[in-house]
Amino acid sequence: MRRREVITLLGGAASALAWASVAQSQQTKVRRIGALILGIADAESFRTELREELRKLGYVDGRNILFEFRSAEEKIDRLPALAEELVADKVDVIVALYTPCGLAAQRATREIPTVVVSGDPVGTGLVASLNHPGGNITGISQLAPECHGKCVELFRDMLPAARRVAALGNAIDPFSKPFLDQVLLAGKATSTEIAPVIMVRGHNEIDAAFATMKKQRADAVVVQGSLATKNSADLALEHHLPAATFTRAFAEVGGLMSYGPFGPELFRRSAVFVSKILQGGEPADMPVEQPTKFELVINLKTAKTLGLTLAETFLSRANATIE
Repeated sequence: MRRREVITLLGGAASALAWASVAQSQQTKVRRIGALILGIADAESFRTELREELRKLGYVDGRNILFEFRSAEEKIDRLPALAEELVADKVDVIVALYTPCGLAAQRATREIPTVVVSGDPVGTGLVASLNHPGGNITGISQLAPECHGKCVELFRDMLPAARRVAALGNAIDPFSKPFLDQVLLAGKATSTEIAPVIMVRGHNEIDAAFATMKKQRADAVVVQGSLATKNSADLALEHHLPAATFTRAFAEVGGLMSYGPFGPELFRRSAVFVSKILQGGEPADMPVEQPTKFELVINLKTAKTLGLTLAETFLSRANATIE
């Protein structure tokens, strides 16, 4: 072999090694994911599904990805500071669960790509439209306003004697308007009086809210998603009020009923958005997804405690029951 050929081969080998080194460096680069959550009933499911789906997509916690979870512990007023923390930590992507978290992230940064799982991202101003989100935010619309309205219809079918359904909303959550609009619309469509309508400004007001509902003889209550906590479920039971919302986790912690998209699946889909962004995708070009699978979940143990006898025809409609 001539000397020039040897040099050429060695040069090619060196070039290949250099490219391999670059590729390996890119593969092992640790990316940081900031997750902003309210800390309500489905927080643990969100953590689990997000981590597990990203692992399936090749992102292993502690190896090539790190999570920075920030929970408001049910206190919405803590979210702006927590969002600012994630921005200061220079995370690569923010995942925000529910509207208040999405809005806090939006105010904190217009640069860091953000994935939201939100009740109504268009109506609350998180994105410009479903097909063309614009800006740095995309994600999943849960169709939550319509699901809360559906809860009113389900109460009519579950409790034929019920004529008065209360609405418990979160005054400091901008989603409270679409929530209440749909509940009132469903009340009109089903000839159900929506009363009392109570807007709380913190979880310390919820106990008094349930006492007021009971005093005003509500037959049941629809609870806004950002108030779907075990405390709310316990208070509903204590005041002998059937309670429903759109998150499955509420039924799992003792609420009577939930109707909405399958939460774990939405959390897994949020991981897919994160993966696409880490591969160079732009949120502005990623259409917001909407759920295609909805489920009715009934907590039979709670129904029994409330002294409710549910018709078999209604129970047959449930996708899942909890005993």
